[in-house]
Amino acid sequence: MAFKLSLTPITDLQIPTIHTQFLQKIPVFRSSSSSPPSIQRKLLGSKLDSRRKSSVCITNSLKQETLQNPTLTSTPLASSNQLVLVIGGTGGVGQLVVASLLDRGVKLRLFLRNPDKATTLFGEQEEEKLQVIKGDTRNSEDLDQSMFEGVTHVICCTGTTAFPSRRWDGDNTPERVDWEGVRNLVSALPRSLSRIILVSSVGVTKSNELPWSIMNLFGVLKYKKMGEDFVIKSGLPYTIIRPGRLTDGPYTSYDLNTLLKATAGERRAVLIGQGDKLVGEVSRLVVAEACIQALNIDFTEGQIYEINSVPGDGPGSDTEKWKELFKAAQLQ
Repeated sequence: MAFKLSLTPITDLQIPTIHTQFLQKIPVFRSSSSSPPSIQRKLLGSKLDSRRKSSVCITNSLKQETLQNPTLTSTPLASSNQLVLVIGGTGGVGQLVVASLLDRGVKLRLFLRNPDKATTLFGEQEEEKLQVIKGDTRNSEDLDQSMFEGVTHVICCTGTTAFPSRRWDGDNTPERVDWEGVRNLVSALPRSLSRIILVSSVGVTKSNELPWSIMNLFGVLKYKKMGEDFVIKSGLPYTIIRPGRLTDGPYTSYDLNTLLKATAGERRAVLIGQGDKLVGEVSRLVVAEACIQALNIDFTEGQIYEINSVPGDGPGSDTEKWKELFKAAQLQ
């Protein structure tokens, strides 16, 4: 069963990433003395000021949605000592997570195969606000312990396509991304972590049943479930978000310019369930907000939620309304 409330979106976008081999701290943002010493030593001070257009688009999209939906409020989520590591921060959901957390003043660290995309998407940022580390979760040697210094929370929203596509280039298959990448990441995480949020998929427990068996022809649901199970057995505090088919308003695209213009349209309400019973669609905007809200809602720890978006008004970034949604799903 599921419980319905509503949501106002935050933004929209997505592009694929590229393979790299070695962990490097990248001089994408201005240096600041607030970073841990080991991070500072590897971050080179440099100023990049040429690619702000996408960042402006993200911010304007957030403001536009707020104006269209006066009930939307940017609820502060983090204390000054909170540092969120985002994995997959240039993907369709990840970009929205990063843009929204930056808008709320949350300190971020990104782990990216292609760090240049961070500047393209989010513009020039102070290092105390956003740090970028070059690496690939598919390569366990990239997950150096220094990258976790000071990290309190992790949001993992990596993924690839269910069927062979250009996004599979460079060995970017479900097995490598959804299973091996998640396993490598979770194995490297510090035991002191407050929470890991993993974005998975509806249908992972039904991969042998129609219509899920069609989606699972190349193993995407099987490998996502293996990733979920590894997170659960790790002993780390976790929350797993299982979205329905990802959409953005009328758009279903991996083209950044298209997604920058996307909104959730009429589908702003939120439907949350448990037990892998939901079937439907969900805006990436909704998924990103669900990840952000789950970070600091204590009772979502150790829980798995399926999520859809449906026509109607939504809770926006109102944490109390999100608490109602998550709690009601657990009571069904």
